[in-house]
Amino acid sequence: MPPPHAIVVGAGPVGCVASAMLASSGIDVTLLEAAPELPRELRASTFHPATLDLLDRFGVVDEMISRGLIAPRFAYRDRRQGVVAEFDLGALADVTDHPFRLQCEQFKLCEIMLERFRSMANVTVRFGAEVVGAVDHGDAASAQLASGETLAADAVVAADGAASAVRKSLGLGFDGMTYEDRYLVLSTPFEMANHLDDLAYVNYISDPDEWLVLLRTRDLWRALFPVGDDETDAEALGDESAQRRLQGIVARDAPYEVAHRTIYRVHQRVADRFLVGRVVLMGDAAHINNPLGGMGMNGGIHDAVLLGASLASVLRGDLGADRLAHHAELRRTLAIEYVRRHTHENAESLAAPDGAARRRALDQMAARAADPEAARAYMLQASMINAVAAMRAELEETGAVTTG
Repeated sequence: MPPPHAIVVGAGPVGCVASAMLASSGIDVTLLEAAPELPRELRASTFHPATLDLLDRFGVVDEMISRGLIAPRFAYRDRRQGVVAEFDLGALADVTDHPFRLQCEQFKLCEIMLERFRSMANVTVRFGAEVVGAVDHGDAASAQLASGETLAADAVVAADGAASAVRKSLGLGFDGMTYEDRYLVLSTPFEMANHLDDLAYVNYISDPDEWLVLLRTRDLWRALFPVGDDETDAEALGDESAQRRLQGIVARDAPYEVAHRTIYRVHQRVADRFLVGRVVLMGDAAHINNPLGGMGMNGGIHDAVLLGASLASVLRGDLGADRLAHHAELRRTLAIEYVRRHTHENAESLAAPDGAARRRALDQMAARAADPEAARAYMLQASMINAVAAMRAELEETGAVTTG
């Protein structure tokens, strides 16, 4: 009998990790990407401890660290007051092999994975292969390409992003909310840490006029700002806007060099289901959330490893389809109860409309940081260790799936 075969749609971090998980479990994989080559946009750049622990099985973390920046602490700041609360992930060294956040752009993980796929006989990668839909056939599935080609497999994994063609072709709802503000991201090589005291590599900065998130990657500082209805996209992306906002962080005589700028709307949405027979939704195709807290890509990678392990076991015949359905529903519950709740709370605390509410949020964060037990509990949630532990225990209880 030939080994089972799965099609993975989308060569972003979720699709690449899902492909690696399936291939390492004895499944033949065809990875389809619509773009002609790997997109190298500056999108998600924070890998949480729980995510690094899961990625360790693929032998990629050391190379990611060499291409990124270790951030052992993250901070909540007031733009005028400075540091209000700081959390040191080193306190979690007893429960994670990676007690830090890794600041590393997502495309770097994809580059590492795709290079490894070159030497794996059971992974085929096709660029310029746009998928427009998928069909569940009960004990198999197929993907339809824009070219008119149909590819058959034992399963299809949809990791094709928030506008997922696969999800839409299945008729699944994607309910939730859209935030009023858009988010503007500006990147600059200017060294902010030389001008702001005690600046961590990840900072959530409260302010009555304009809150922001300021984080470091290996080569750039990235700042995320809210954009209200009084500014058009073009105005927010313009030089005047960029200089005004960056000068508001650190005032300097010279204009800032802006290496990258983008604007986008922010949503909190979850698909009706993550599984339709032999078609599995993962990452942004299944759930999208506010980026404050860096949980979107991380949650998608958790789908790829944990739900991917369950799918591989079903395809090998080690696990019944009912368990895969249960695990898909568990991933959906975790996306709602852990990821959506935490990121929404982050957004509300930074963007509270009145000063008293914002002050209460900062005071609460300061109290958490000052109490070792409360700080640990908060970091276990913020690092996504709790969310992964919940499903890891479920998988290991089946006896047919081990997650390493």
